[in-house]
Amino acid sequence: MSQITSLFWGEADQVPVYLFRITNSSGAYVEFTNYGATLVTIYVPDRHDHLGNVILSYDSLAAYVADTYYLGSTIGRFANRIKGARFTLDEYEYALDDNDNGQSNHGGYNGFNRNVFTYTIDEQSVSFTLTSKDGDGGYPGTLDFTVNYRWNDENELTIDYRATSDRTTVANFTNHAYFNLSAGARKILDHQLSINARYIVEAGDDYIPTGQLIPAGQLTFDANAIRSRVKDDGHTLAGLNVCYVLEKTGGLFSNACRLFEPVSGRLLEVDTSYPGMILYTGDYLSGNEPGSYGPFDGLCLECQYFPDSPNQPHFPDTRLYPGETYHHRIVFRFSVMPGSAPY
Repeated sequence: MSQITSLFWGEADQVPVYLFRITNSSGAYVEFTNYGATLVTIYVPDRHDHLGNVILSYDSLAAYVADTYYLGSTIGRFANRIKGARFTLDEYEYALDDNDNGQSNHGGYNGFNRNVFTYTIDEQSVSFTLTSKDGDGGYPGTLDFTVNYRWNDENELTIDYRATSDRTTVANFTNHAYFNLSAGARKILDHQLSINARYIVEAGDDYIPTGQLIPAGQLTFDANAIRSRVKDDGHTLAGLNVCYVLEKTGGLFSNACRLFEPVSGRLLEVDTSYPGMILYTGDYLSGNEPGSYGPFDGLCLECQYFPDSPNQPHFPDTRLYPGETYHHRIVFRFSVMPGSAPY
């Protein structure tokens, strides 16, 4: 049986913010805050049974309020980029927040990561709820949104997203945790990754899709080290920010990827109901502020719909109609491999 505790962490916009911890029977635990419905820590054992935090985290609410990298945040109302900060729905063009070089990204200036959520607690999970008003970020419809975090004795973190809207709108939610299975002892370049995808979403230098799905080719991951896929010009490393088209292995819920860190022995398996997953290797983390993170300190595995889907009619449909319930799930499953590699 899990134990859930909470403590007052400060205020944001004069609203109380709390830090919640769910500890399972083995002592492994996860922490969240209702600021941004953010995943703050994941402490799981290595092959020597030493607990370590396997996501990038800040140690104060003030740092999350100042954050510009979405560390652990819930992303909404639409994860990733929308071209030109505009889309057309029912013959009406909606203008969104232009917060990323002419594009709208991660819900705009006041995305979910900047909001304080209400919360409820049950025996094994914490739920965060937010009402996003009609017109927030330029999006139509009043959206009622809930994200539920559940942590069990098998070291599985399940994230459930549910939403309803009183007008037809578009919706796409994810979590923006940066993983480092070495618990920060090393950069992520020697992590070994497998992604259950044969195709990627082709995109330009601005990360906006061309509309084409193309073979993953040299960006295929089949137990490959991250460093084998980044570009090295002898001076700097150019990382990856790529949307993979996930293979469905049966039903609506399938394996997305496996991530392994050879020294610690930690293994992360990701399952999801979403059609895509963004691999982002954290190369834009600046490391300029004291105590902040630098390039390749963590990587994101963002299960979601494809970027710019509202402008791409042949991509999986992101429309949410009145009377419907948006429901998607992500599962992060942590374990330990006793040998040097799991493959």
